[in-house]
Amino acid sequence: MESISVIIGSRIRSYRKSQNLSQEKLAEMAEIHPTYLGQLERGEKSPTIEIINKIANALQVPLSRLFSNLSLEDTALPSYPQDRILQLLSDLNAKEQNAIYEIIVSALKLKD
Repeated sequence: MESISVIIGSRIRSYRKSQNLSQEKLAEMAEIHPTYLGQLERGEKSPTIEIINKIANALQVPLSRLFSNLSLEDTALPSYPQDRILQLLSDLNAKEQNAIYEIIVSALKLKD
């Protein structure tokens, strides 16, 4: 069972990586210390709602998205498909992400 801090931290990391932001850049944008951001992403610290709001604003992600379907049950992947996709893509480099994007675009063209 994961703690809320671990789940939120994982979501922050996924959004950060999907935007190709370093921890240092996101921390600067959110006006927090990079070390603290790393601790948040690893679930080592429990942030205040004000800090989470600063991070959400810096990521241009609705605050509600970071808390959506929050459950203390085992949540290896987020519930919303777009969140699952972001999490899966977050560990890929830009070239790999582009390749996946092209595949999705091609698949969507077949739908019509």
